[in-house]
Amino acid sequence: MTASQGIQLIFCLLLASHPVQGFLVASSNHHHHHKTACFRRDAFVVGASTATMQLVNGISEIANKYDTFLLDMWGVMHDGHQPYEGVLEVVQKLKEQDKKLIILSNSSKRRDNSEKMLRKLGFNPEDFENIITSGEVAYQMLSGDLDLWPTVLKNQPRDKKKKVFVFGSGDDDQPYCESCGWELAPMNEANLIVARGTFTVNDGTSVINKREDAQAYEDALEAQLQKAAELRLPMLITNPDKIRPDVERPPMPGKIGDRYEQLLEGAEVDDLVKRVGKPFGDVYNLALKELSLDQRSRVCMVGDALETDIVGGLTNGVDSVWVLMDGIHSPDLDDTNDTTLTSSAESVVKSFNGKSGTYAGDREVSPSIVMRHMQW
Repeated sequence: MTASQGIQLIFCLLLASHPVQGFLVASSNHHHHHKTACFRRDAFVVGASTATMQLVNGISEIANKYDTFLLDMWGVMHDGHQPYEGVLEVVQKLKEQDKKLIILSNSSKRRDNSEKMLRKLGFNPEDFENIITSGEVAYQMLSGDLDLWPTVLKNQPRDKKKKVFVFGSGDDDQPYCESCGWELAPMNEANLIVARGTFTVNDGTSVINKREDAQAYEDALEAQLQKAAELRLPMLITNPDKIRPDVERPPMPGKIGDRYEQLLEGAEVDDLVKRVGKPFGDVYNLALKELSLDQRSRVCMVGDALETDIVGGLTNGVDSVWVLMDGIHSPDLDDTNDTTLTSSAESVVKSFNGKSGTYAGDREVSPSIVMRHMQW
């Protein structure tokens, strides 16, 4: 901690005992990822954090503070089968107030899939200024969009058939790759690995499916990752999530990336592994490309996952609303009453901040605002 940050921390502690309504102090050091902040307004302290979180009953309490809302889908708007109670009303009310609504989803699928899902759940896709999925952004990268061309693709062949090995979802993995110019191939022939799911290992000639033989899948996954590490092949991860917001919380493609980075064990990891989606900047820059950095103070990210949604807000200069009871952290929360909810949320944040190897790096996560459900 720098001397400046130490002074701010003391100032924050003084505010805790002599609070001033609505006061905010914030500083950041982007090189070392330090962040110090003080918030006050119906707030509770987060463990040893230097920030506090505001518990609200609904979006209506904060709507006038923001012009643009970035919305996660699964765990915030729906559970994969139906919309959560009150979410359709929130969208309607925000549109009535001329708010911009942008969906930011870590789905490995393309935008049109999310549009179909929204219609199926009773939403009107045209209510959203943009619908950005990590799978769509990755697809544009694979298609050769030079504005998005990441380091992991910089040495890929542009004038001949490009070859890719896929860790897939088992749902249109081959058409996804082939339609943007990539041919599925064995690892020793591949120019690139795409990790878009945690159900299949696909080299274009054979598919090992976890749903059919879980042990064979796990063995093949590990063997292929080790082979890839020996070859120093680049990997594009089209969904950075590490666990799925189901009851069992199974692994997602971000976990494959973690394991691959362990096997690489080299300084060139950043040049070989590219994660597309929250909390990384590509999707936020696309969502907010028409806004100045100052205007980002009027933007709010609404999500359920600390490691992607809330870290994404922190690292991309926007406030965040942490939705507690419908998403990935809900099994760890006690919603008996406000006190037990805030206390358990405090514990979850403290636990997360104590972990190594998260997307937060050495930043301290402190959600600006929390609510039980995305309701008006």
